Amino acid sequence: QVQLVESGGGLVQAGGSLSLACVASGHPFDFYAMAWFRQAPGQEREFVAVLGWSPSTTYYADSIKGRFTISGDKVMKTVNLHMNSLKPDDTGVYYCGAVARSARWYEDYFTPGLYDYWGQGTQVTVSS
Repeated sequence: QVQLVESGGGLVQAGGSLSLACVASGHPFDFYAMAWFRQAPGQEREFVAVLGWSPSTTYYADSIKGRFTISGDKVMKTVNLHMNSLKPDDTGVYYCGAVARSARWYEDYFTPGLYDYWGQGTQVTVSS
């Protein structure tokens, strides 16, 4: 059984920093990519950042570009998200996703439907 477990969420003031971590277990093969999405109350799940290993690549949503950094380890099946200069609009539940097949187009990584596995989510709240 594949499991993804996120950690590191919490409450932070605007302008502060947080780091999230996600560890996957139970999958017999390497993932093609792992990513972070987030979901605010009443909103759809939206793409934040993706780290791909086949091929090696990273993409970021425009809203967080320059403030967030994704990193991870293919063999250890981990992905991290370091968030700086946080804004109240960054508030939401942050989900880690993993995909076990290659995307045909890079835009596919921005879509939740591509991902085969998800974590339970971790809450990030940024106060103004």
